[in-house]
Amino acid sequence: MKTVNVPLAYMPLVDAAPVIIAQEMGFAETEGINLDLIAAPSWSSVRDMLAFGRVDAAHLLSPVAVAMAMGLGGVSTPISAVSVLSVNGNVIGVGRTLEARLRDAGFGFDFHDPYRAAEALASVRDGPIVFGVPFPFSIHVELLRYWCGRSALGIGGIEIRTVPPPLMADALAAGDVDAFCVGEPWGSVAVDQGAGALLLPGKAIWGFAPEKVLAARTDWADNEPDLLGRLMRAVWQAGRWLSKQHSRTTAGEILSRKAYLDISPELIDRALRGHLTVTRDGDLRNVEDFLCFHRGAATFPWRSQAKWIATRLQERLGGGSSVSLDEAARVFRSDLYRQHLAQIGADMPGASEKLEGAIRHPTAVASTRGQMTLLPDAFFDGQLFDPSPQK
Repeated sequence: MKTVNVPLAYMPLVDAAPVIIAQEMGFAETEGINLDLIAAPSWSSVRDMLAFGRVDAAHLLSPVAVAMAMGLGGVSTPISAVSVLSVNGNVIGVGRTLEARLRDAGFGFDFHDPYRAAEALASVRDGPIVFGVPFPFSIHVELLRYWCGRSALGIGGIEIRTVPPPLMADALAAGDVDAFCVGEPWGSVAVDQGAGALLLPGKAIWGFAPEKVLAARTDWADNEPDLLGRLMRAVWQAGRWLSKQHSRTTAGEILSRKAYLDISPELIDRALRGHLTVTRDGDLRNVEDFLCFHRGAATFPWRSQAKWIATRLQERLGGGSSVSLDEAARVFRSDLYRQHLAQIGADMPGASEKLEGAIRHPTAVASTRGQMTLLPDAFFDGQLFDPSPQK
């Protein structure tokens, strides 16, 4: 099999691990491809490189793919999210000023209770809290707005400002933002640099949020189905490898290299294991399934998740898009996932949509190989999202 080069853009985050590991551990080579991994300085750069043909595929924020399908953001090149790369993995943190006020108020940084954290923040703020996020179309924004809108903080109690992930700790230390929601390792970097403390994991707001997707331009996916399949299988194999406990040390070492994240393996290991240091005093918190690459059908592109994202974007940005929820949801290509991953016997759910937020504990569901276990996906306020058409 002739090796084919596939240029792929990514942001330096722990959740880029599946594409990096696919190349470094030989899963791409097995499929006859070489991943030309291109680190981007910002999410707008990743989006534009993909949309305008600089790369064929990308590690991409899941809401970017949906927003593009809805014609939002000024770039509307058809994009296909062919699989989910990672579930969860974000942290919400505060700068030193808010951290000191929270400590003075007796807050213990328990790192699990969204209601208590919101009440504590609301009690110590002296105006709107400016949150740094990586991009306007991101799970970070939707988690923050969902949390604030259903807690003591209120939507009017925050402002949102875009900061590229690697610059988040510096922005916090400089006082450009008061707080943040960002993917690891950049929250841990802020803690280690003494710029702030971690308040909540993103999964405390939505238990199983599709954070990043493997995205490809739809024209490339249509014209190169064999190549797309090879890419998807290599990345899926890498995600399965990452899910094994014995892989984490090696994964941390690879991701820490100068060519990739260029930071300490220990910081990366925190996210891979879900063992986080939440304050500069060394307070430790363990978060089960803090970041998932494979378990619980983590890589499956549920169209109900895309509909939830599209609904949130519609509510936030108004009715400017003429695209229906069903049309927006089709950017999550469960059809291509089934087509290309069936060849290696990947187990997958029998349905392509589910009632989001309904799973409170690990639950067995019908799958292509009999049954599989889905992990909890509850929203912190107990709400459910029904993807079926409303009558």
